[in-house]
Amino acid sequence: MASHYHVPVLFDAALDGLALQPAGTYVDCTFGGGGHSRGILENLGAEGRLFAFDCDPDAAPNVPKDDRFTLIPENFRFASNFLKLQGVDAVDGILADLGVSSHQFDQAERGFSTRSDGALDMRMDPRLPEGAGALIQRMDEQELTRVFRIYGELQQPHKAARALKNAIADNGAEGIGSTGRLQDILAPLAPHQKRNQFLAQAFQALRIAVNDELGALSDLLKASLKLLKPEGRLVVISYHSLEDRMVKRFMRAGNLEGEIAKDFHGRSLAPFDKVTGKAIVADATEMDRNPRSRSARLRVAARNTLAA
Repeated sequence: MASHYHVPVLFDAALDGLALQPAGTYVDCTFGGGGHSRGILENLGAEGRLFAFDCDPDAAPNVPKDDRFTLIPENFRFASNFLKLQGVDAVDGILADLGVSSHQFDQAERGFSTRSDGALDMRMDPRLPEGAGALIQRMDEQELTRVFRIYGELQQPHKAARALKNAIADNGAEGIGSTGRLQDILAPLAPHQKRNQFLAQAFQALRIAVNDELGALSDLLKASLKLLKPEGRLVVISYHSLEDRMVKRFMRAGNLEGEIAKDFHGRSLAPFDKVTGKAIVADATEMDRNPRSRSARLRVAARNTLAA
């Protein structure tokens, strides 16, 4: 396991949730260091197959030497299309460990972390047209306010947006050239004794906007309706309320609104059966060993034959 790259969160719970079958076909939507993928492969037989997605080229060196495994270097939002190119129309399970990997946080030049000064980038896929710095310059104050309000859930998002646009107006494009400079501009706006939380929320907001993370998750969830075989498992690990709320609604109703369709007799047409009630969280031992697991929420659902 490439433990130096990323420690897999809720490892046992994720594999249990997939209800792995030796001859099954599975998808790991977020390969990263390959921890979850290796666990899946250990439970597959010779006929089993695992397809993994990761648009970050840094993940490529972690690929296991296993004929049953295929890494697809693309965003998981396109899973359905790329699986079809591999001759796969249906799978027995889908796992998505959302968010940013430990490796990505630790690379200052990627711009994900508040712990170090680096380029204001935040792209998970370097092929994307713009990073966080370019996004801040392109958006007007109203658009930035929306980003901070919806994706960062900041209490006064307009102040953060105005501070950034003023910095650009005063100093030009180089006014916000790094993550350190971004923090210098935003830190004075943080509530008392909540500086770190405030900055983390602001960084999260920009990262989500740069990578269209919620849009990608939406595309994956919708695709799972057709990809999963009856009784196939959908396992999602999320790290903030925006993702978790979307996943919870989708698993309950099969749509992003969370509204369960019913037939003429009032019977539910929800396409998933809940496997877990409340979200599964890490225990104290895992939280101590892997701080990233503190905010993790794992949910599992099984595809049924309704509304298929």
